[in-house]
Amino acid sequence: MDEMVCFFVPTLTMSVIIYRYDASPFSVKIDNILLLKNIPHEEVNVANMLPRPEITDLLGVTYRRIPILAIGNDVYCDTSLIASALERRFPHSHGHGYGTLFPNKKHGGSPDTGLIKAFAKHWPDTVLFPLAPLHLPWEKFPPKFLQDRGAFRGSDTINVQAMVAGRGKSLSMLSTYLALIEEQLSDGREWLFDTDLPSLADISVHFVYAWVKGFRGVESLFDARTFPKSLEWLARLTTYLGRLKQHRPQVPVITGKDAADRIAAATFESYDVVGFDVLEGSRLGLKAGDRVSIAPDDSARNFGTEGKLVALNKEEYVIETKGSAGVVRCHFPRIMFTAKLVSGAKL
Repeated sequence: MDEMVCFFVPTLTMSVIIYRYDASPFSVKIDNILLLKNIPHEEVNVANMLPRPEITDLLGVTYRRIPILAIGNDVYCDTSLIASALERRFPHSHGHGYGTLFPNKKHGGSPDTGLIKAFAKHWPDTVLFPLAPLHLPWEKFPPKFLQDRGAFRGSDTINVQAMVAGRGKSLSMLSTYLALIEEQLSDGREWLFDTDLPSLADISVHFVYAWVKGFRGVESLFDARTFPKSLEWLARLTTYLGRLKQHRPQVPVITGKDAADRIAAATFESYDVVGFDVLEGSRLGLKAGDRVSIAPDDSARNFGTEGKLVALNKEEYVIETKGSAGVVRCHFPRIMFTAKLVSGAKL
């Protein structure tokens, strides 16, 4: 793998800005994707709980999950869509120095792109990851943080006793799922989908177990006698990412105000690129120009983002939002997100 750590710095034609905070595991997931893709970017460090005026007030985006990522004037929400957008807008090219989230198979053949996308969204993100937060030290968090995370889950506060009581089952299920990874790696492959280099699938599983590994009380899960190949894979990817990071220039940190001003003034991708699928719109009861509110189907359902629907295809929705900095184009995935007409918006 040593030959893969040569870090060529591409020249971007548009700015890439990630809004993140260090303790966010999903922020780390996108950090790692940006590493694999070798995309220069800047970051805005935000608070680990609301309010986040640099997003809600300046950009008019009330989606509350972190990270979000801007490419020019286009703001992408949810790590699944961020990954897809980065791959599409910064395609793999030896001439430009961009990597890929979908490397070829090790023994020849193109990658299972659609299957990797489906796997990354539905297993690590929605089945595996929800088991991990139970191992956070909920007993030590202040009431304000518990209330914030309760609102995120749609309740008044976090039930600390229930979190603690669920740790045993969570650890058991994390072990059960790690056994599936062990089975997948049983033929000696380096990466989960037997690709030349790590793919989105590897990044999407790795960030969960790497996060859990830092918690107390989980030591029995990471037993090299039970999961030798899985732990070797986990360490292999951690080392690979570490080497890439050593060769990457330091990521500049900018203020939310500077970021918002630049995003609002930047050009945006043509609506024609996403297009408007009239058939899909009719199935959803939506048409171009409708004012809608878009929110996730699982967590943070009460934090929808309103805007004018300007594009829609099988992968994403695009709405125009307006904050104090100006108008931005906000993108959401179709999978596990719902767009609803704002009351009174449709005559």
